[in-house]
Amino acid sequence: MTALVARLVSGRTHYGWIAAAVAFFVLLAAAGVRATPSVLIVPLEQSFGWSRDTISFAIGVNIFLYGLMGPFAAAAMQRFGIRPVIIFALALLAAAVSGSTLITQEWQLVLTWGLLVGFGSGIAAMVFGATIVNRWFHERRGLVMGLLTASTATGSLVFLPILAAVAEDHGWQPVAWVVAAVVAAMIPLVALLLPERPQDVGLGRLGEAPGAAPTGATGNPIVTAFRILGRASKKRDFWLLAGSFFVCGLTTNGLIGTHLIAACLDQGIPVTTGAWLLAAMGIFDLIGTTASGWLSDRYSSRWLLFWYYGLRGLSLVYLPFSGFSFYGLSVFAVFYGLDWIATVPPTLKLTNDAFGKDDAPVVFGWIAASHQVGAATAAFGAGVIRTAMDGYLLAFLIAGVICVGTAFMVLAIGRGQRPAAGRLAEATA
Repeated sequence: MTALVARLVSGRTHYGWIAAAVAFFVLLAAAGVRATPSVLIVPLEQSFGWSRDTISFAIGVNIFLYGLMGPFAAAAMQRFGIRPVIIFALALLAAAVSGSTLITQEWQLVLTWGLLVGFGSGIAAMVFGATIVNRWFHERRGLVMGLLTASTATGSLVFLPILAAVAEDHGWQPVAWVVAAVVAAMIPLVALLLPERPQDVGLGRLGEAPGAAPTGATGNPIVTAFRILGRASKKRDFWLLAGSFFVCGLTTNGLIGTHLIAACLDQGIPVTTGAWLLAAMGIFDLIGTTASGWLSDRYSSRWLLFWYYGLRGLSLVYLPFSGFSFYGLSVFAVFYGLDWIATVPPTLKLTNDAFGKDDAPVVFGWIAASHQVGAATAAFGAGVIRTAMDGYLLAFLIAGVICVGTAFMVLAIGRGQRPAAGRLAEATA
């Protein structure tokens, strides 16, 4: 099937754009899975009487594993191939989400939406997009990575309002069935349209002549992941990148992505309105992250990150004082949405500059793991703060202050150190 499609598009477009489109839809579906718990917090409270910090714990486990799987997923894709690894992840997600409709106890929530969904979604995540960019593109990498990263925002845009309406009208279980069906639909798309490498359809990477020999790891992916971590951890830039991405996850997926709908409900705003607010932020993030990819190909990634983290911190400090009015939330949605995950393309570029084409895919996986550790920390921590203080004010203020501090920290990345061989001009992710 891939060979047939390659022949049909030959002379019109490079097949790398088809591969990127497949990756976009897979990442969009995985984002739908990741976005779903924010819709389920209140329905699960009402159905089972579980506390918000208990539900937040399951979400925190989910987000933690979502990040932890990154480096191992990258190594597994190098060892076993992209297509079989992604098909396995999608099948696991579909089974886990559909199985969650049978839960009756808290540990079952942790098992399904926590462990299994976290494991599967962690494979079909940012490292998947980075691997596609590395395999298929020699040019326009920042732009393509920006587009693939923005798919997570588009996932929220597509799914959240629909899922919120389903939950409000029919309860939480039909929400799980909708998400499981969408994920399952991605399996034939990957199986039929995603070749392993450009060489499989007689091409080179976009902007590169055909005939380059394919490369790939041959060792145990777990050993490979830890061996590369050992090398990377000796460099200061690894800790600066991982630390900044920890804060990125803490202030996006963990805090806003998980708790914004619940915080709106605390202010008397209906769940569907809160979902539309996140969806609106998704629209602006699609613009902001795509633009960030374009900018990272042309300007200093350190200074881009400085502005991204600084402006995000100010928007988080503003949120609890917005009055949660239509105007106040609209300003926040635009301001914060443009910056939601715009940090990914410049972070990826700095990773490639520092660690080169051989180690960068797995190093970025470890940095992405740090992102999700931060997200898990905020998902659980904000739930605890909400339970203890009957509000999210302190959570938003802490996150905002940390973000502003991180803006100054990222200016030290890459200072006084020579780039590794195989920087972005040679490989991405």
